[in-house]
Amino acid sequence: MTDIKSDLVKGIVYSQFHTKLGPVAVAWIPHNLSIEMRDLVSLKSINILTGEKGSVPETVAIIPFPSFNLKGMVKCIEIKDEKYRGGAKDSAITILFDEINDLIYYKYMDNFKKIFNELTARILELEENGASKQTIEEELEKFYGILIDTLNDLCAAELSCTEGEEFPIDIGKPKQALREYRYKIIVVGDSAVGKTSLILRFTDRAFRRTYLPTLGVNISEKQITINGAVIQFIIWDIAGQAKFKKMRKHFYAGADGQLLVFDLTRKETFKNIVKWFEDIRSFHGDLIGLILGNKNDLIDLREVEDAEGLKLANELQLEYIETSALTGENVDKVFNKLGELLMKIRKKRIKK
Repeated sequence: MTDIKSDLVKGIVYSQFHTKLGPVAVAWIPHNLSIEMRDLVSLKSINILTGEKGSVPETVAIIPFPSFNLKGMVKCIEIKDEKYRGGAKDSAITILFDEINDLIYYKYMDNFKKIFNELTARILELEENGASKQTIEEELEKFYGILIDTLNDLCAAELSCTEGEEFPIDIGKPKQALREYRYKIIVVGDSAVGKTSLILRFTDRAFRRTYLPTLGVNISEKQITINGAVIQFIIWDIAGQAKFKKMRKHFYAGADGQLLVFDLTRKETFKNIVKWFEDIRSFHGDLIGLILGNKNDLIDLREVEDAEGLKLANELQLEYIETSALTGENVDKVFNKLGELLMKIRKKRIKK
C-alpha cells in the first residue's frame, strides 16, 4: 500500500500550560515545525479547557488553524502536579492536517480514540517519572507510526473510490463470481433538503428525524446487484452550507454520477438546482445523474409541482424522481436507476 502520511499528517504537537509563559509547545514532530505554528497550536489547543473548572473532555475535538490552512484533532490531558493551581497542569496533544483532508478525521473520529487513549496513558506515566523532552518526543514518534498505519488502513477504500472502473474480484471468491463495479456518487443540494436522510434510508433503512448539518462531507457505501453485476456505490454526501463552497470541488473529483436534491416544500431549493448543476459541471464537466424532489410525503406543504421537476430535468438532460426519506418511497428506485444508467454508459464506452 502507498504511504499517505505526507498528505494526511502535517505534524503532532504536545503542549502544556506554563504558569509564567502560558500555553507552550513541549515536544513536536517534525522538528522543523515553525515557532509561529507551534505557538498558535499550543494556544488554541490548551484554551479548549479554559473555563471548564478542571473538567477534561474524554473525547477528541477538531479545531481550525485557518492562517495555515490546517485543522487539528486535539486530545486534552490533565497532569497531576501540586506546583500548579488546582493540583494539575493542562496539556494537549494535537494532530495537524490539511483542511481539505478533514473528512477522513471527521468520519473516523471514533477510530482515533483508542490510540489517543493509549498515548495519553503513556504520556501521564512519563510525566509522573519526570521524563525528558527527548523521551516524550520518542513517544510521539511511536504514536506517529501507529497513526500512519491507522490512516493508511482507513483511507484505502476512500482513495480508491475515484477509480470508477471495474473492481477486481476478491481472492477466495469462486470463478463464477458476479462482475463487480465501483462508482463514486456525489449527492448535492441546499442545506436541510434531506440528502443525508435519503442516503441513510438507502444504506441503513433508517430515517434521521433530527437534522444534523453535514460536516463538509459524509461518505457511505452500499452494494446492490443489477442485471447480473454487483454495483458498489461510494456515496459522497456533500454539505449544502455556503461555508463549504471552496472545498466542494475537491469532493467532486472522480465522480461517476450525481444526485441533485431539492425540498418539494421549499421552492428556493428547487430554483437552486441549476446552480448546483452548473457548479459541478464547471469543475467536472457533464455527469450522468438524477434530480430528486424530496419530502413528497408532505402533500399539504408542497410548493413544487411534478411538471416543474420534469421540465427542469428535461432541460438539464437528467431524469426526475420524487422521493420521501421518511416513508422510503422511490429511494431504492433512485439508486437502481442510477446504477442502470452507469452500466449503460459503460457498455457504450466498451463498444467504442
